[in-house]
Amino acid sequence: MAWRAPEITRIDDLTSAPERKALESWLAWHRSTLLLKCQGLTGEQLCERSVPPSALSLLGLVRHMAHVERAWFRIRFGGQDLELLFDKKQNQDADFDDTDPDQAPADFDTYRAECDLADEAARGHSLDETFELRGETLDLRWIYLHMIEEYARHNGHADLLRERIDGVTGD
Repeated sequence: MAWRAPEITRIDDLTSAPERKALESWLAWHRSTLLLKCQGLTGEQLCERSVPPSALSLLGLVRHMAHVERAWFRIRFGGQDLELLFDKKQNQDADFDDTDPDQAPADFDTYRAECDLADEAARGHSLDETFELRGETLDLRWIYLHMIEEYARHNGHADLLRERIDGVTGD
C-alpha cells in the first residue's frame, strides 16, 4: 500500500489571548492547516502540479515552509550556523522543483522537525528581541507576523491545489 500523508487534527484558534499565546496559536493553526490540505494524499498526488504552468505542488509547499521555518527562526533569529534546506544555492526554487513522491514521508518528517526546532529557537525569547538582516532591525514579533502571513498565502494556494487534485474543499 502506498504511503499517504497522515491524518491531522487541527488545533482550534484562540479568540482572545495574550499577544505571545495568540501569535503562537495562529502560527500553529496555519501549520496544521497546511498539513490538513495534504492529508490522505499519496506522494504522487502531493507532487502534482495542478495549476500549469506553475511549479506549485502541495509537497513543494511543505518543503518550502520547512525551508522558511529554518531560515527565519533558526538561522536569522537564532543565529544558528545551518545550511538552507533543499540546495537552494544550486536552484533557488529547489523546494518546489525537486519534489519526489518517494521522498514525501521524509519531507513531511523534515517539515515537522523544522516546526519543532523553530518553536524551540523562539522559546524563552522576548517578542521584542531583535536581530539584523540586510541593514534592517527586525524583532521576533515580526517573524511571527511574517510567518502567519506566509502560511495564509500558501494555504490559499494549497486550497486550490487540493481541490484540483481530488475535489476536496474546506477550511
